[in-house]
Amino acid sequence: MTAAPAQRPTPALTAEILRTAALEDLELRVLAGEGGFARSISWGRIQRPGLALAGFIPYIKPGRIQILGESELNYLDTMPHEVRRERIEAICALPVAAFVITKGQTPPDDIVRECRRREIPLLVSDRTTSVVIQSITRVLEDELAPATTLHGVLVDVYGMGVLLLGESGIGKSECALDLVHRGHRLVADDAVEIRRYPNGALVGRAAEMIRYHMELRGIGIINIKHLFGVSAVRTSKSIELVIELQRWDPTKKYDRLGLDGETYAILERERPLLRLPVASGRNLALLIEIAARNELLKSQGYDAAKEFARRVDEEIARHAPEDASWR
Repeated sequence: MTAAPAQRPTPALTAEILRTAALEDLELRVLAGEGGFARSISWGRIQRPGLALAGFIPYIKPGRIQILGESELNYLDTMPHEVRRERIEAICALPVAAFVITKGQTPPDDIVRECRRREIPLLVSDRTTSVVIQSITRVLEDELAPATTLHGVLVDVYGMGVLLLGESGIGKSECALDLVHRGHRLVADDAVEIRRYPNGALVGRAAEMIRYHMELRGIGIINIKHLFGVSAVRTSKSIELVIELQRWDPTKKYDRLGLDGETYAILERERPLLRLPVASGRNLALLIEIAARNELLKSQGYDAAKEFARRVDEEIARHAPEDASWR
């Protein structure tokens, strides 16, 4: 197994994320706690404090955004005033990151007062609870996901994310350009930013500054989107296969059957690894297409190399009795 460089530290995330462009579609409005947007967010999932409002305070996890939907606010309206005030004070005394109210509802005065006193951001959105939860969760998971950056090229070949690695100058960009010319799609050239999400997916993308651009020695910087159109690029792609381009070495033994089954570890997740020797006359783009097709077949349960080895073993076993009697 080959390992990629270690992940870079995850940047500290605060409630300020709620006021960024990433969530502008929610049209969040600040009702109280303007001075508390430096509160830390340590969880990628939000929380609905229904159990806490019912009195089970340990349910509240520190560093999580609390969502107050229609059911929570209606439940608060059923409480005696003193009980409601005590429950709200107890929750606000915990290190919650922020409160977000959905459906444009008006919060109880007790919540507004406590958020102002303790400087806890209190925001409201006219969107439904499900939309608010999905949007905030998506942004938080993206921001808190473990990340690393690899020197390589990421292309979408037949719907499969193929990460091309290799030493500088070996021809990764030229190979990717050939693949784009064949109808495949470029995701990132030179520097691939990779994030690992809770479902185990490794998603690669290009940095904003160099997105859709490619460096070709002797030509310079080109824009793939402008040259080939929007269908030739995509902003991100899950990585399913890693291919390392290596300079041809006649003294080195290369895998000729495809039974080695090497893997490449990225952010503690393994992906199949192939090593392709680069030599004059080899059509690398075609080989990468074949590798992607073959990996797709493997994902559907068919492995040509293992099937061939099985048939060879069966043929040897079938002739074994004849060989023994001859002796």
